[in-house]
Amino acid sequence: MTQQPLISVIIPVFNGGSHFLRCLSALKQSTFADWELLVIDDGSTDGSGLLARHFGARLFATGGQYGPAAARNLGARLAHGRYLFFTDADCAVHSDTLARIAAEFAADPGLDALFGSYDDAPGAANFVAQYKNLFHHYVHQHGSAEASTFWTGCGCIKRSRFLALGGFDVQRYHRPAIEDIDLGYRLKKAGGRIRLVKEVQVQHLKAWTLPLLLKSDIFDRGIPWTRLILRDKIFASDLNLQTHNRVSVVAVYGLLLAALVSWWQPLGLLPAAGLAALLVWLNWELYRFFYHRRGAWFALRVVPLHWLYYSYNAVAFGLGLLLHWRDQLWAEAVPPPEPLADGAEPDGH
Repeated sequence: MTQQPLISVIIPVFNGGSHFLRCLSALKQSTFADWELLVIDDGSTDGSGLLARHFGARLFATGGQYGPAAARNLGARLAHGRYLFFTDADCAVHSDTLARIAAEFAADPGLDALFGSYDDAPGAANFVAQYKNLFHHYVHQHGSAEASTFWTGCGCIKRSRFLALGGFDVQRYHRPAIEDIDLGYRLKKAGGRIRLVKEVQVQHLKAWTLPLLLKSDIFDRGIPWTRLILRDKIFASDLNLQTHNRVSVVAVYGLLLAALVSWWQPLGLLPAAGLAALLVWLNWELYRFFYHRRGAWFALRVVPLHWLYYSYNAVAFGLGLLLHWRDQLWAEAVPPPEPLADGAEPDGH
């Protein structure tokens, strides 16, 4: 690690536990040398800060529990590197992750940011964790290289650009949500260039459970992402927003309706079967991916969970739409303050 490194690795941590140990150990195995490590302790009580010092990190503390967005902003201000690489305390970089990032920026100096994906070897063995992490890997591996968003699980950005944008929006995203997506949209709007580099990967160690998955997908991503899209009038068709994903949401609800009708009218099974076939056809490449990675039994179990994903995506969109309308009504009901006349002062002063 040099005094003026090319890359500053920034990791927010709150009680990182054994995952954080693996995260730091993996960084030590990096084949790239021109980097520094900043760990931002967001109120840990398990000794994560001491562990970070043991691995040679520059350790800073937020002074409370302010969330990863605030922690990353603090790290960015204190970093020495030209580029900021963000990852999570439950992610383990590959030995060539930082080297691939450096090579990408060296080959294209005009590039402002890049991000990669989870690899196809998740750390947790349970079914939901394997499904969630492999699904994420698949989506990023099939995304457009010229991206319109950003991702802090494995993402790198020019420090100057990051600071000029004001960093992550901690007012709107004080807890883990879509602060990275929001930053990516703002960067693109400002004329920046972002690339999805599929060879840049990290291993995700988190042991997802179904309740955690539902909470994250609906409340931390689906609803705020919907509100962001509607607020800023963003029309993206990449990653989770491709056309076949939107058609699949409609097909899932059509299937549920047809199945319900079939209780009274057996002929309802015909459209239900047709819609089920349509869903399999629309998502065939994904199901083939799961089959080749984990076998037929795993792929069969994925199908109902994936259809559940489409069903709660619609719920998240509906809730996000209602909140967007509420925000609009509130903005119309509360007019902006009248401008002060020259020389006048606000009331009470």
